[in-house]
Amino acid sequence: MSSNSGIRIPSRMPLLLTHEGVLLPGSTMRISVDTSRNMQLVKSRLLKGTSLKSTIIGVIPNTRDPEHDTEDLPALHRIGTAGLAVQVVGSNWPKPHYTLLITGLCRFRLIQLLKERPFPLAEVQQLDQMEQLSADGHLGELSQHFYQAAVQLVDMLDMSVPVVAKLRRLLDSLPRETLPDVLAAMIRTSNKEKLQVLDALGLEERFKKTLPLLTRQIEGLKLLQKTRKPRPDDDKRVLSVRPVRRGLQFSLDEEEEEEDSDDTALLERKIRAANMPEPALRVCLKELKRLKKMPQSMPEYALTRNYLELMVELPWSKSTTDCLDIRAARVLLDSDHYAMEKLKKRVLEYLAVRQLKNNLKGPILCFVGPPGVGKTSVGRSIAKTLGREFHRIALGGVCDQSDIRGHRRTYVGSMPGRILNGLKSVGVNNPVFLLDEVDKLGKSLQGDPAAALLEVLDPEQNHSFTDHYLNVAFDLSQVLFIATANTTATIPPALLDRMEVLQVPGYTQEEKVEIAHRHLIPHQLEQHGLTPQQVQIPQESTVDIISRYTREAGVRSLERKYGAICRAVAVKVAEGHKVAKAEHVPPGPDAAGQEKVEAEGEGREDSLGGSADLALPPEMPIVIDRHALKDILGPPLFEMEVSERLTLPGVAIGLAWTPLGGEIMFVEASRMEGDGQLTLTGQLGDVMKESAHLAISWLRSNAKTYNLTNAAGSPDPLEGTDIHLHFPAGAVTKDGPSAGVTMVTCLASLFSGRLVRSDVAMTGEITLRGLVLPVGGIKDKVLAAHRAGLKRIIIPKRNEKDLEEIPAPVRAELDFVLAACLDDVLNAAFDAGFPAPRALPRLASKL
Repeated sequence: MSSNSGIRIPSRMPLLLTHEGVLLPGSTMRISVDTSRNMQLVKSRLLKGTSLKSTIIGVIPNTRDPEHDTEDLPALHRIGTAGLAVQVVGSNWPKPHYTLLITGLCRFRLIQLLKERPFPLAEVQQLDQMEQLSADGHLGELSQHFYQAAVQLVDMLDMSVPVVAKLRRLLDSLPRETLPDVLAAMIRTSNKEKLQVLDALGLEERFKKTLPLLTRQIEGLKLLQKTRKPRPDDDKRVLSVRPVRRGLQFSLDEEEEEEDSDDTALLERKIRAANMPEPALRVCLKELKRLKKMPQSMPEYALTRNYLELMVELPWSKSTTDCLDIRAARVLLDSDHYAMEKLKKRVLEYLAVRQLKNNLKGPILCFVGPPGVGKTSVGRSIAKTLGREFHRIALGGVCDQSDIRGHRRTYVGSMPGRILNGLKSVGVNNPVFLLDEVDKLGKSLQGDPAAALLEVLDPEQNHSFTDHYLNVAFDLSQVLFIATANTTATIPPALLDRMEVLQVPGYTQEEKVEIAHRHLIPHQLEQHGLTPQQVQIPQESTVDIISRYTREAGVRSLERKYGAICRAVAVKVAEGHKVAKAEHVPPGPDAAGQEKVEAEGEGREDSLGGSADLALPPEMPIVIDRHALKDILGPPLFEMEVSERLTLPGVAIGLAWTPLGGEIMFVEASRMEGDGQLTLTGQLGDVMKESAHLAISWLRSNAKTYNLTNAAGSPDPLEGTDIHLHFPAGAVTKDGPSAGVTMVTCLASLFSGRLVRSDVAMTGEITLRGLVLPVGGIKDKVLAAHRAGLKRIIIPKRNEKDLEEIPAPVRAELDFVLAACLDDVLNAAFDAGFPAPRALPRLASKL
């Protein structure tokens, strides 16, 4: 009788619909459960059941895609496999799911579906209850033939492997009627073929369905062995014997000349096949003619030959075809990068124009933004989107113009510049070139490399770029140049004029959370050998890391923090990692059934690429909460101290722009008895010192209007008083024309004795007449204020157009005050306003 004849399955069984494979009796398979019906089945039957019957479920193959699963139950396959749930592992990241280890017991036929919700329950009829397999007759011969094929397959594997040797022994102990199911689950077969084996209810039909699959696997292994087997004549050494030349007229020099003439002929054929322009071809043929007349002993011979080989290797006419599918490009850019709408829009515009006009010259794009916002990775994505080759040239610290243009061949050790070397390495004339850190070019006695880039990055000139080493014009007009920089302040104006500047500002907190969970966390888990089933970082923890452990515009420090978390988790996982071989007996099957599970799992692992070793149930994932963050990353580095700093008059908050992004900046003022002197500290530049004098002069001229007096009641607030204006973080040099309104507000608070609102930050330059002038970097400054938890932002009225660049979620949480004059600033900075000047109307307007 069948080995499964002792198993009795319930007549009513819950059904598990799987799309990942086909479970056959006698085999073991891991099944991922994430649909609603299957999740309810696991929770109700497997996690709460304690008896053997409660852990037996019916596994039905489902060909329908689970992502398009609807409320209606799909048409069910009529034949399924009753399985024993050996192991259940649950996880809730990235979404709740279970992983089941199920051993197939026997087939069943679906009689009637009793209910669909919360999980399918059906009345079933047990199959595989069949007659004994006799040694004689057609079925006996077929089983013997199948057994011999199985033995042949195992013998073709390496018998020195213990798993293969154990499988060979198990072939004799397993009942013959179980071999088709066990072998069909082990060898490489498609789900459709396994489904045909599952549907074969009779033993004869099952043998006939499985035998061709087994034969195909054997033929594949034979072919593989033939390709790997060395031929008998491989060890023979084939020697080419040069014929003996008789006579004294053949000397060694003449032999070398013949070989040299062959090399030059080959080089000439390569030159003519390079399809280079006519001027370059004439130069090459002229140099080749000189090379033929030149003895090899001359030093110039090697130089000329290297020059000609470079000319041959340059991609004069080789190019790649652009991928002009706008929809596919949009999907690719959106999947690689979150936010960055301006950059993605510009790339799609280039693709659209390229599709309409095929000979479009490559634009010169310059991505300007703080570090860590993804400027370089966007360049790689653009190359992938276009289907072009990508080459990165790091310009940080380059101070020799020969790095760009190359050295003339009159110098010893001369070589071409980085532009031509990059073209030679990519092998095409229309790659994407990323000129990284173009704002950090140096200047030395060897020339100005920024000036050497003028011809490279000028769309009207780079069609005839001339490298000093090559000394022949090369067309760079099809190259897509992308430059990156942290600031445009250090880029020469002539070079900046040749590039299309695209600002890449910092990310909002919401954007950082999305980027972290879409890209950073999966990348760090992969880098550290972890899986989402081992560690989970909730969004609340990500928000804590962003606000309390990093203060940056990009996400580079954030990724480093995730790396520290993954290293700490890796230690815990490595300490508690214990793997158990398949030694415990699953409840239900007899010893022969257990050996089948072991043989099937081990055979697939070492011989045919699968693995079904039974492991101890792993622990639930390590969840990184606030306490875990403190243990791993230490105490928070940044705590919000805004309200603590504004407890006394004479303190205001300004907004500053730096190459690393926006920052909030405190301004403090104090006064003491003296003769009217102004002291400025905090490493201020000349522009900020002038702004401080402007602020003092404007307040003195409007002292009566604002009722500002000194301690003695004099109308001049500086009479008998010294003022000290300080910008904290004194080790950092500060300069720029955007701190004027902050200084006025700070001094007005000092003279009036009133506190500035603790949730207000401001930026703007002032004039001596009290007007507020526009400034730059509004988006970076507003994002810095939002990170610091401030609610009201005072900006110049002429910067109203810049508010469109601020993300809508951030704009909705902030109250913007558009100030045209200092009266608007003071009224917005103090609770209940500030006394308005009699001569000027109030011009405040809010967004």
